[in-house]
Amino acid sequence: MTLEEFFAGHPSGALAFSGGTDSSLLLWAAKEYGANYTAYYLKTAFQPKFEEADARRTADELFAKLVVVGADIIRHIEISSNPEDRCYHCKLFIFSKILERAAADGHTLIIDGTNASDDELERPGMRALREIGVLSPLRKCGITKAEVRKLSKDAGLSTWNKPAYSCLATRIPAGTRIRAEDLRHVEDAENALFVMGFSDFRVRVRGTSALLQLAEEDMPRFYEMHGEVLDKLKQFFTDAEFDPKPRTTERR
Repeated sequence: MTLEEFFAGHPSGALAFSGGTDSSLLLWAAKEYGANYTAYYLKTAFQPKFEEADARRTADELFAKLVVVGADIIRHIEISSNPEDRCYHCKLFIFSKILERAAADGHTLIIDGTNASDDELERPGMRALREIGVLSPLRKCGITKAEVRKLSKDAGLSTWNKPAYSCLATRIPAGTRIRAEDLRHVEDAENALFVMGFSDFRVRVRGTSALLQLAEEDMPRFYEMHGEVLDKLKQFFTDAEFDPKPRTTERR
């Protein structure tokens, strides 16, 4: 099956939209193949502000309708207690909220950007998608992450090389309660590193300290200014450390 064939068979619906590479390609494809889809962005404390801005900008570029739905995710104890299967509970919450709003808007079908490279063993949230009945066109069509990026580049999408970005809750170790204050510290610290020129990294919470993980291409910049970088992180945490093992680009 191709994306054109998918949208021919599913001509309208709701798209769970993050503004990332995968969902942006789907929004483009829906428009390209004459389907009528509304994009829904769920705004919670787990998403940094720049993600909403990116989603709005991409939707505007594609002349697509975007609905922003707000939700207080931290008050749900099964999520904020941060169990090993937090992603499952989180996906269930997010897509239930989108389904509720989409149904009020007259949509009965929801699609998302899960692709053929996503491993269900590493992404427990995919079980929630099945339970709710969310369709994943990229996965159904056998389109991998690498192919998503190529198709996006060919289509002229600005998101074609956007680094994978997981929600802020992934910075908190499983079993450690997720607090709004910690999420704000992570967001502020990562924003500061973006300003310093880093592009693919994670600031992990370790108690009251930070652990910085960088992609291999950002390593030389860090070694040139490591003192300045760690001092910057200490503005948001009591201490900061650097993980010398490079993080993989597509990993969370």
